[in-house]
Amino acid sequence: MSAVEPRIQGEAIHYRLFEVGYEIQLDHAAELLASNAPERLRPLRGEAQAIQIANPPVTVLLGNETIVVDGRPRPAELSARLFDFGVVSLRVRITAPAGTTWEEFAGFGEALPPAEADALFESWRDRLLARIHAAITRPSRSTITEEYTIFRVNRLEDAAGNPFQPDKLDEHDLARLLLGERRPLCPTARKELISPRLSYFADDLTVLTWSAGLVVEPAIENTDVQYVLEFANAQLLELRHYDHLLDQELPRIYGDVVGARRAFKMLGRRFGRLLGNIQTRVADVTESVERVENSLKVTDDVFLARVYTTALDIFRGPIWRRGIDRKMGLVRDTYTMLNAESQALRTEIMELTIIGLIALEIVLALWRD
Repeated sequence: MSAVEPRIQGEAIHYRLFEVGYEIQLDHAAELLASNAPERLRPLRGEAQAIQIANPPVTVLLGNETIVVDGRPRPAELSARLFDFGVVSLRVRITAPAGTTWEEFAGFGEALPPAEADALFESWRDRLLARIHAAITRPSRSTITEEYTIFRVNRLEDAAGNPFQPDKLDEHDLARLLLGERRPLCPTARKELISPRLSYFADDLTVLTWSAGLVVEPAIENTDVQYVLEFANAQLLELRHYDHLLDQELPRIYGDVVGARRAFKMLGRRFGRLLGNIQTRVADVTESVERVENSLKVTDDVFLARVYTTALDIFRGPIWRRGIDRKMGLVRDTYTMLNAESQALRTEIMELTIIGLIALEIVLALWRD
């Protein structure tokens, strides 16, 4: 613990992300949510020009609830962010009591998500999807979700109310809040579980883990770091979703191959429909994954870009992407094998047909003689 325990003014934002379909037509969704004053926000700070977002997500305020956190009812604001690649992010924002000490804030964080979070998020998700159903292309309900908590601190101060610099927070302070660990971590564990400290100004700080992040930002209106972290979580969810789809698809393809081999089809067409289906699946997954990855592009190594790329590394985004590539390679290899087998079979039939015609010609010639 730091020599002087800081007090905070801040909040906790708990995110639950759902995969709801192949695509959300954001302009149409914004029209359907017009009564809630939806916004198409982008990162605001000047150096955010290094972050390119082709189709900014739709952000909408949903309502307010009272949620029990750490045994106390607390007011909570619910909102949502809709991404064009078929992800809905629901957020519940709970403000910490004024004058909360760091130890109390860490205990507050340990109580998140609240016990009723599952029912709450599912209820608001269903209400939201009922309103925007017409804007969703190929609706679906994946069993895979993502959760993340961001501890947003607007002000750090000591007991006398003087500013407390974020760089004075020690590693145990951070581990206590982000990991819920009361005992000090060894250096190896800290390195593996907690990101390096990321700062742009002297009074801001971002520290990330797999499941939670700390954002110290005195400018209350500046939510750019939260924006890119939410975006990274949405992309992670889609990568996990398509990885799961391929896990289900590969055994189905192999079963279809066995069934096609047993079927009797003339002229080597036994694999025709199967080849068409595989080609469609490959194109569908490839286009979807590329749309997800191209939804946010980093063009320069600036602060927000470092936050974003650090988040993707911590979330194991590149590992999920390599897993998808490997499984797509298996699907493509299956297509190549079946196509070659189909072509060989057609060539065989053509050769047998030619031999048969030649034999027929010989028989006819002998019969005439």
